[in-house]
Amino acid sequence: MECIVLMGIQASGKSSFYKECYIDTHLRLNMDMLKTRYRENLLLTAFLEAKQPFVVDNTNPLPEDRIKYIEAAKKYHFTVVGFFFEPDYEASIRRNAQRTGKAFVREIGIQSVLKKLVRPSYSEGFDELHTVVSMNGTFTVKSMD
Repeated sequence: MECIVLMGIQASGKSSFYKECYIDTHLRLNMDMLKTRYRENLLLTAFLEAKQPFVVDNTNPLPEDRIKYIEAAKKYHFTVVGFFFEPDYEASIRRNAQRTGKAFVREIGIQSVLKKLVRPSYSEGFDELHTVVSMNGTFTVKSMD
């Protein structure tokens, strides 16, 4: 059983990474789709109780944003893996410009998350940590060991 926590600014490639690497094996927990914390908590509980592998596909910029997923997953004996998307502000702005409708994020929103983004550490409770660099649709993943 695995809980994967994605971390990074908007338009950094998190959702594309999920679709490329985990769509066939893990369900997705994402505030863009669920809209409310109430719905997110219901689904998180369902995943944990069903022992369903899942990916938390949110920005998760701060340790306090990530801790609820980590603690809940640990309580249910899940392995917790983190993927930190190295921020590339200019590339994210370019990718975001290609988005339409509700998927488009105002630049100030991306700047806000970038300002508070904290690199994760094992002290938060992760069992594995990786960095991800997204370039031209290709992902390079490296262990943070």
